Amino acid sequence: MNNVVELLPITSVYSLEAFENTPSNILSIGTQEKWKRGFYGKNVVIAVLDTGCETSHPDLKERIIDGYNFTEEHNGDISVYEDLNGHGTHVSGIMAGSINETGIVGVAPKADLLILKVLNKRGTGSSESLIEGINYAINWRGIKGEKVRVISLSLGLKSPNPKLHDAVKRAIENDICVVAASGNDGDGNMATNEYRYPGAYPEVISVGALKEENQLADFSNTHDLVDLYAPGVGIYSTSIKSGHTLLSGTSMAAPHIAGSIALLIEEYTYLFNIRPTEEEIYKFLMGHTSEIQFEDGNRIKMIDLTESVNIRKRNSLLSASKNKDMLLKCFCEARRTQAFFTKCLDENSSEEEREFILELIQNSASTSEKIKEFCQNG
Repeated sequence: MNNVVELLPITSVYSLEAFENTPSNILSIGTQEKWKRGFYGKNVVIAVLDTGCETSHPDLKERIIDGYNFTEEHNGDISVYEDLNGHGTHVSGIMAGSINETGIVGVAPKADLLILKVLNKRGTGSSESLIEGINYAINWRGIKGEKVRVISLSLGLKSPNPKLHDAVKRAIENDICVVAASGNDGDGNMATNEYRYPGAYPEVISVGALKEENQLADFSNTHDLVDLYAPGVGIYSTSIKSGHTLLSGTSMAAPHIAGSIALLIEEYTYLFNIRPTEEEIYKFLMGHTSEIQFEDGNRIKMIDLTESVNIRKRNSLLSASKNKDMLLKCFCEARRTQAFFTKCLDENSSEEEREFILELIQNSASTSEKIKEFCQNG
């Protein structure tokens, strides 16, 4: 049983005839603030490891860049990664439903989705397939050299798996953000801990679920390694047979964060003109949160992409970026000065001259170390 990967239990399923193009849960996290500034997750590839995806769905067909089937379904044809369950299609819509004047819009409506089918129509699969899927995402390259920047995992194992943990760490080392649902085994009490893996690994961005009015969803797993929370109750998104439905679970919360990261990667790249590391994106993400304090005194962080929350953080990051070249020049100059003073030491120097030069060497060395420390801490 320990090697069985499974979908996190869905707490409720509904059907609706019609719905607004942009569901309230998508708007509630501040996505429109990013959209207004032109950030839609364009050219950011998210690997969705789930039950597959309905590739012909009107809201998703333009978002799917590639895929692979790791299950025995579709006669084991690796090129057929259609969804026979609906779960993978639902989370994909939350992440990246297209802006097409119909259906729904996702958090990052111009992101690209790499669909990796690791679970079957019953919502189960092997840990080996999950590990293979993560490694595939790490090594995947698009026809234009695209690389995966985010891995989304709305699934979980009941027990830790060292090989799965190693695969997650390899993804992080390759500057891929790994986002996972925390699990739906909660009891509504934040004092008790419930774990699902990989969501409980420290390297993973673990996501819990909120219900209406930013209250903790009773089913959401809670523990110290849950990084932040997002909407996870009554989430309206894409479904199979070109449909739409409402589902609840931390499975629905996690893609809100995966999509948000796609927006932030595009924004970070635009602001700083560099390819951000996983660590930089995580810091940027956590700068886009607000705090919720409950009546019992417990506090959690929820995703909040609004302008007002992040303007100070963003300005600080931008200022640091502009000063980076100057600080580097100062560091190099201090090092060169240190080397020059060292060369000035001479066997023929008097004791007084040697003491004076040694003091200069120590001062320049101290200056360069302070610059280095400042840059590392920043």
